[in-house]
Amino acid sequence: MTDTLFALVSSYGLWVIAASIFLSCLALPIPTSAMMLGAGAFAASGDFVLWQVLAVAWVSAVLGDQTGFQLGRAGGAPLMAKLQHKPSRARLILQARMSVQRHGSLGVFLTRWLFSPLGPYVNLIAGAAGLSRARFTLWGALGEAVWVAIYVGLGFVFAARLEALTEIVAEWSGLVFALGLGLGATLLLVQRMRRRYPTGDRSHRNR
Repeated sequence: MTDTLFALVSSYGLWVIAASIFLSCLALPIPTSAMMLGAGAFAASGDFVLWQVLAVAWVSAVLGDQTGFQLGRAGGAPLMAKLQHKPSRARLILQARMSVQRHGSLGVFLTRWLFSPLGPYVNLIAGAAGLSRARFTLWGALGEAVWVAIYVGLGFVFAARLEALTEIVAEWSGLVFALGLGLGATLLLVQRMRRRYPTGDRSHRNR
């Protein structure tokens, strides 16, 4: 799979990078991080120009985010309800909604790079929830800059060990995402417990 992705990057250049990043922001299952690592490695070997890779990746990510945001704003609650038919997707959407509700702009920023699997759903939810476009754009663009810099930069610096790096990054990303989901589930449980058993009720029962 990795070899195929790198072959696509080699054959089609920055166009395939731009298309994959844009589509991944709309929740299409594309391993964009691996492709950006490959683009950084190609820049290190002189096949691409580093600043062009960074610029194309960042602009494509921002445009993808804006498209998802606008789809969420246009589709609203009916669109989100339709997307939640699959249980696995419903869990992602729940976590994304919590991120927006609890953290607002910070949630947008963190789901660009730290919890990136939630990013496409945060785009839709932020639009459907009426989050300010200016705030969404600012924090989304900053987060995408971090995401692009990390992955393209790693590919550029460790080009000679690209395959091993791709495996490490995939495992690390999966671990961080799993921890994030676990934390989100814990916070949700605590919130529900507080609503069900207010502090006053618990103190009364303890007496």
